[in-house]
Amino acid sequence: MAVAWWQIILLTLYAGYQILDELQVYTGLAQPVFAGLIAGLIMGDVTTGLIIGGSMQLTVLGIGTFGGSSKIDANSGTVLATAFSVGIGMNPEQAIAAIAVPVAGLMIQMDILGRFANTFFAHRIDTKIEEMDYKGIERNFLMGALSWSLSRAVPVLLALSFGGSFVNSIVGVLNNQLLWLGNGLAVAGAVLPAVGFAILLRYLPVKKHLPYLILGFVITALLTTVFGNIQLLGGSVAGVVEGFANTFTGMPMLAIALIGFAFAFKEYKRTIEAPKVQQMNGSASEEGEIEDDEI
Repeated sequence: MAVAWWQIILLTLYAGYQILDELQVYTGLAQPVFAGLIAGLIMGDVTTGLIIGGSMQLTVLGIGTFGGSSKIDANSGTVLATAFSVGIGMNPEQAIAAIAVPVAGLMIQMDILGRFANTFFAHRIDTKIEEMDYKGIERNFLMGALSWSLSRAVPVLLALSFGGSFVNSIVGVLNNQLLWLGNGLAVAGAVLPAVGFAILLRYLPVKKHLPYLILGFVITALLTTVFGNIQLLGGSVAGVVEGFANTFTGMPMLAIALIGFAFAFKEYKRTIEAPKVQQMNGSASEEGEIEDDEI
């Protein structure tokens, strides 16, 4: 099915809003996983939206910016990848590698354009402050927000309005003449979350918390194996015993997340309690004598 006009409008409005949410509103909706959820709801396929959004979220786990530097726009990439994946019937993993990641990279240029436009209005605000023109300050502030919003909304609108036939032809080629390339892109899309984890581990203090990393990996691997075997056993029994309902499921990701949260909370408690212990023990002088033991 093609992307309907009302879906284009809603996706464009969200694309324009998400950058404002990231910069000012801070509701958390400016994340790839939420972009996939919202785009999936609009397109009528939440599962595909969450697959693409979750994969892009994991891909950009370790990507951050400092100061005024630009970064890839994973949200816009997720919106377009979800829309075309559902609208054209494209493989989600293939859409991640062929649409989401390239679009996210190209949107860096729009981010730079948005910053340039916003700088113009920022200087106008400086002038209005000197003139004590409060209405002018508010007006230019809103114009700056509008420039940010348009830097995302306009590309998404143009891509959804005029890019459908182009993407459809590309998908046809990837699924026929260049099937090997399409399969390769699907594999690359599935591997991208691992790249995000690798980038994240590069910046995390892994050496300091190596025991937690090893313990978490071992527990996750063991529980995944146990749950997988139980699920396999349930399926085998259901095939032999008549009337036996196989309701066994794999290990939920929530359980793995809770294990990680428990380790993180334990380390957090230990970190905040360490200064209190040092303060209670007092400080020692150069001769080794405790100086705050006066009665």
